[in-house]
Amino acid sequence: MVGIGMLGWLLIWGGFASAQVDQKATLDRQFKSAVALYDAGRFPEAATQLEALLPQAPDVYEVQELLGLVYASQSQSGKAIDHLQAAVRIKPDSAEARTNLAAALSHAGKLELAGEQLRKALELEPNDFDANHNLAEFYVQAGRIGEARPLLERAQKINPESYNNGYDLALADFLTGRLDEARQLVQKLVQQKNTGELHNLLGQINEKDGHFVAAENEFETAAHMDPSEDNLFVWGSELLLHRTYEPAIEVFEQATKRYPASPRLMIGLGMALDLRGRYDDAVKALLTAADLDPTDARCYVFLSKAYGSSPNQAEDVIARFRRYAELEPKNALASYYYAMSLWKGRRATDSGVDMEAVESLLRKAIELDNNLPEAHLQLGNLYADRHEYEKSIPEYEAALRLDQNLADAHYRLGQGYVHTGQKDRAQAEFERYQRLRAQQMAELDKERAEVRQFVYSEKGAPSAKP
Repeated sequence: MVGIGMLGWLLIWGGFASAQVDQKATLDRQFKSAVALYDAGRFPEAATQLEALLPQAPDVYEVQELLGLVYASQSQSGKAIDHLQAAVRIKPDSAEARTNLAAALSHAGKLELAGEQLRKALELEPNDFDANHNLAEFYVQAGRIGEARPLLERAQKINPESYNNGYDLALADFLTGRLDEARQLVQKLVQQKNTGELHNLLGQINEKDGHFVAAENEFETAAHMDPSEDNLFVWGSELLLHRTYEPAIEVFEQATKRYPASPRLMIGLGMALDLRGRYDDAVKALLTAADLDPTDARCYVFLSKAYGSSPNQAEDVIARFRRYAELEPKNALASYYYAMSLWKGRRATDSGVDMEAVESLLRKAIELDNNLPEAHLQLGNLYADRHEYEKSIPEYEAALRLDQNLADAHYRLGQGYVHTGQKDRAQAEFERYQRLRAQQMAELDKERAEVRQFVYSEKGAPSAKP
């Protein structure tokens, strides 16, 4: 009996072991099939297969990891994080698992948690290129350049042939003022891989270092090698900043033909044409820019300065400012621009001006933002033109409280004082006006500063390599 019993148990155990082997083989086939589906980009099918497999292998690292990656590929961040966290629990010493989890957390906007996982990955593998580079890139994207740079430098020593890491290190050097180091590294990278973005970065390095001719040459090279919208804008704007207007016009004209739907290229063209004195063409370009992006405030800043020299297009200009005011009813500048286009534009064409509408729009601009000196100045001018000096004086005074350098406001305030019998106060305002008139170049510098502000805001800093 005992012998038979033992034999029976051996037979049963052998059958169970055989079943386990068969089950494992089946699971392996199912997993390999899911991997193939994932590699082929058939993510929903891969997810279905892995979800069916999961109850039989809840603690298998590879299953949880792949399922997390599948959901991440479908931008299902919540599910991706759940499975990638499970993978990390199963294999806490895997730097790869923590890196994948960090990517999912970052995509879900959980940046602090993502950084924590990347730091743990680096602790696990301090001499690994990817661990150093990934954490550095995370810091670059967060604007923490000082923390990124040592990691990029270490990664570069581990793998000096990495183009992406080399680019990021040169970028970090540029952003932290290590211009010589940045220039040397970019020049080395150019020998390894000659790209337009490297010449663009080298141009920005040279520009920041005051080597403007060298910068312009690099921007031109970048645009020829890679005529992207960014590179063409940077090249054209560099020419614009240094007042070489004809070449800037030529670059922007070619760029707008290549990228006709780009508002910033069209604004750049309008600015270049205006500064060259081609006012009608400038207004046409700026009107086109306004149509491409009707809510782009920068377009209207330059259009408000250019249209006064192109009265033949007054109705078109007014229509754009009207639309802007309707699209931005809470925007004080939109109301101000619309008021001035009605007033100055139509007056230039000697047609009727609805001054009540102008006054209403100026009042609205001031109600929306009482800190607009130009709105107070123009409302004061409107009252003065009506000989309503008692009403104009408070507006001029308000404008000057906000900006003491408004020469016209001092002059018009002096006139207001004359008409109300305040001769001493009038004389003081006229003297201030004369002093400011002697500093008219400051106004030109202000206009150039507006050009620079637009250019630099659009150029920005180069981006880290993903």
